[in-house]
Amino acid sequence: MKKVLFLALAAVSFSFASCESKNEAAGENAADQVEATGEAQADAMEEQADAVRDSADATAEKIEEGAEAGATTTTPAPATTTTPAQ
Repeated sequence: MKKVLFLALAAVSFSFASCESKNEAAGENAADQVEATGEAQADAMEEQADAVRDSADATAEKIEEGAEAGATTTTPAPATTTTPAQ
């Protein structure tokens, strides 16, 4: 009889232990909101980094195209100086 009573008491205590209190639920909700906010900020920062990276790539391509275009144009010959004969 003692074993049955002890097992019943143990089962009841486990059932109460598994219930959440209102404070625990509020804490979990707050933690979920903080996590969601952090993830949203991280996503925004990644998008901003991608935009900066794309802008830098575009600028580098323009510079390279300008350098290639400048290399294909003819450059004037260097000026020559003559020294008077003595």
